[in-house]
Amino acid sequence: MRNTGFKIFIVTLAIVIAIFFIAPLFWMLATSFKTDQEAFTSGIKWIPEIFTLENYTYSLSGGSDTPVFTWMSNSLFVGIMGTLLVLIVDTLAAYGLARLDVPFKKLLFAMFIGSLTIPWVITFLPLYMGFNQFGLLDTYAVLILPYSANAFGVFLLYQSFKAFPKELEEAAHLDGANKWQVFIKVVLPSVRPVIWTLAIFTFMSIYNDFLWPLLTTSSPEMRTITTGIAIMQQGSFVSSPGRLMALTAIATIPVILIFIMGQRSFIKGVTQTGIK
Repeated sequence: MRNTGFKIFIVTLAIVIAIFFIAPLFWMLATSFKTDQEAFTSGIKWIPEIFTLENYTYSLSGGSDTPVFTWMSNSLFVGIMGTLLVLIVDTLAAYGLARLDVPFKKLLFAMFIGSLTIPWVITFLPLYMGFNQFGLLDTYAVLILPYSANAFGVFLLYQSFKAFPKELEEAAHLDGANKWQVFIKVVLPSVRPVIWTLAIFTFMSIYNDFLWPLLTTSSPEMRTITTGIAIMQQGSFVSSPGRLMALTAIATIPVILIFIMGQRSFIKGVTQTGIK
């Protein structure tokens, strides 16, 4: 009886928390289907009185004023390329620290862990000055390269590589495989859920980043969708919350699709690594 009461309390608490997170998303979708007149009325109306798609059609056909497809393409390209770069760098670094005889390995690992305590925003000024020195501002390079140094990914993968049975690697070596073949064909497939987890986290982080793209891009052609929404919020969409919400809803579609595609591996990876 006592356990039943505790379970009811946990389920109720989970439902309340879920509603707390889902409510803003639902309100965004509801507003995106309202007319401007209804969107400006006082109070929160969850169901539109007049259901309209005009906000979506206007946002998607905004021309040079609202180049949604350019912003979305930039965000997707930067997110995908940045994620691939992080996966390549982090898997190699984590495997080297976990399995290979690297000089000063403990010191290097301590530096990786220590860098996790440094706020990302502190690195903005030196990074900005460096990219400015090489003339790379307002390019894809400045939007992708800063994300490659991901210490969290190295730490996440290091634990998985460390827990991988050495006997399986030794058996592969006895069968004639070299270190590179063991890494690619034996070790990496076994940590696929963790790699998926890191990929989803990284893509969402890069895709949703706002401040760094805002500081380093100036031309409309290089803006990402997050900076584009901010510009429209202060621009022609300032008097049209319905269009602004429609643009925001469009921006969330890629993240939701990628999460759905990798949901099973993501949950498995979180379970393996103990991320909370």
